[in-house]
This record gives sequence, structure tokens and C-alpha cells, in this order.
Amino acid sequence: MFERNLFEKEHDMFRETVRKFIDKEIAPFHQQWEVDGIVPRELWLKAGEAGMLCCTIPEEYGGLGLDYLFDVVVFEEMARSGFTGPGFLIHCDLVATYIKAFGTDEQKKHWLPKMVSGEAIGSLGMTEPHAGSDLRNIRTRAVRDGDDYVINGQKVFISNGQMCDVLVLATKTDAADRDNGITLFLVDTSLPGFHRGKNLEKLGMKAQDTSELFFEDLRVPASSMLGEEGKGFQLMMTKLAQERLAQAIRSATVAEHIIDITLEYTMQREAFGKTIADFQNTQFKLAELKTDAVIGRVFTDHCIQKFMQGELDEVDAAMAKMWLSNLHCRVVDDCLQLFGGWGYMWEYPISRAFADARIVKIAGGSIEIMKHIIGRDMIRKKRKEQGA
Repeated sequence: MFERNLFEKEHDMFRETVRKFIDKEIAPFHQQWEVDGIVPRELWLKAGEAGMLCCTIPEEYGGLGLDYLFDVVVFEEMARSGFTGPGFLIHCDLVATYIKAFGTDEQKKHWLPKMVSGEAIGSLGMTEPHAGSDLRNIRTRAVRDGDDYVINGQKVFISNGQMCDVLVLATKTDAADRDNGITLFLVDTSLPGFHRGKNLEKLGMKAQDTSELFFEDLRVPASSMLGEEGKGFQLMMTKLAQERLAQAIRSATVAEHIIDITLEYTMQREAFGKTIADFQNTQFKLAELKTDAVIGRVFTDHCIQKFMQGELDEVDAAMAKMWLSNLHCRVVDDCLQLFGGWGYMWEYPISRAFADARIVKIAGGSIEIMKHIIGRDMIRKKRKEQGA
């Protein structure tokens, strides 16, 4: 049987800490948070105190300076729990990563310690009503005015949008240049001109706040620019592999967990004088899913290792994201069928997992975009082989 060999003893000890935190601080309250459509800010402060936020941030910026596997432990345990309300992954793996990689020393000192402690919640502002996967098509404008930039526009489907204190915002500073006209800013959401829209009602992930955001003559200092003017698209492209790896990690973990709880259920549920697990159809279905989950886990762990070595490219990340997202959705669908009518009841974790799963084929780049990346690379390599 496949055994993972990524983690050391200190990672395993941290995993126990994370599990205890989830059991104490999240599990008893998550059902109410799903009704509320948001988790309390106090949870972020408690997570920061437990050392669960932004594990890789260096000590000089308030972090613990740990390796990426500590973040992986948090992502996996949150995925395994089935509690999707806390947007820790976006906060840690995307926003803090952008600031750590591209921020000035002043920006890092201002935001990262607060993000590590949970005092400041991070969000990523890229998607717009007219621009999803095609980031070059964004319309939010940032116009230079003296020492400031004035921003107008809107974003949609923004996770952590109702609570975020800092927003990595993608804007157009040159509307005529698709490749070099995008600029990123670190937006302090307490500034005048920043407005939160309604908390969007979603199919799944009901406890995670997801918002429209509006910018009306929002004036930000030029010093809040992240990276260089016109280089935002290139910066975003450098972090997409990491984002898609995190998606694959979540999907691999959910698939494993759902298979496990389904096996337990079928071994207890009886029909026609025997357990559901005794039927050949059940065994064959679970055997297929288990095999695919192990294959997915092996490739995911391979990608984690490549990422930690600085060698994960966009194609491998796209393959991991595509394959694991498809597996994630197939597992929850097939396993819900084995639960029968009870699988359709919201009180059962399989029901919530089914609703939460569908976004994984869209978020972080749609399945179709992943296919495009992989197919384009195949053609490029073949033409190179042929000397074309």
C-alpha cells in the first residue's frame, strides 16, 4: 500500500495541533456559520495564535519561517474536515505569497505580521464580471494623479471579500496594452472609495464570504503598487502554478476522506439482508475510486516536491489541477449515490461535500483553461522536435 514520505516528525506534530484546533474552534460552530454566510474575525485571530496562518513567512516579518509542508498540513486538514468557511488558503497561499515575493520591505513589514497574527485578512481581487480566466480583459482602471493612483471599477466572486483588510488588486494602467498594461496594488480596504457589495449566495461553501467589490475614485499612494507598473500580468503568471497546486492538494485530500467515510457508511448500512459494502457493485466502485485517489495523491506529492525544489512548471500544475478537480467531483458524486437518499440530506457531510465540490472545476482556472495549457505545450514540444 502506498505510504507518503513527504513529512517529518515535526510536520506530524503540527498536524495534530491543527486537528485539535479544528475540533475545538471550528467544528462546533460551522453549521451556524453556514447560515450566517461568514465566519467571525475572532477565528482568524485564534488561528494566528495557533501558528496556522502563513507558516512560511520569515521571522523578520512576524512569521515562523517554516517550510511549505507546514502550509500543506493546514490545507489538508481543513480539506479533510469538510469545513470550507475559513478562507485560510487564499490568505496564506495567495495574498501573503504575493506580498512576500513582490512586495517592498516597507509593504512586507506593514502587512505580513498582521496577516500572520490574523489581525489583517487578505483577499485577491482579479475576477471581474467580464473577465474570468482571461485576466488580460479586466476593466478596473488605475490612473496616475500626482503621487497617487485613482482606481475605478469592480470585482466579483472575491473570497474573503466581506472581511478583507488588504486586497491584492489587479488593475489596468494602460488599456491599450493587453500584455503590459496590468498593474497590481496592495489596497488598504479602510480607504475611502472602497465599497463591499453583497455577500453572494452560492451553491456550496456557504460559510465562506464571497463578495462583489467596487472602487469609486479610490485613491491609493503610488507606494502601494506591488511590483512594477505594467508588470502585473507577468507577476500573476509566476504564481499560478502554486495556486493550482494548492487546489490539487485540497482535491486529493477531499477525495481520500470522502472515500473513507463512504466505506464506513456502506459497512454499517444494510439492504436485502447484508451490508451495502458486501455487494460487488459497491466494492468495484470503491476499488476504482481508491485506485484513482492513490494515483492522484502520488502525482500531487510529486508536484509538491517539485514546487519545493523550485521546479514546478505551469504544465504539471495544470495537469494536477485538472485531473484532481475531475476526480474530486467524480468521487463525491459516486459516493453520494452509495449513501442513497441520506446522501441528499444537508446534515450528512457527503451532501455538503457534493455542493462544495463543483467550484473546483472553475476556481484557479477552469478545466478548459487547463486543457488549453497542456495541449498548447504538447504542440509546441512536437513542433520543436520536428524542427518547425
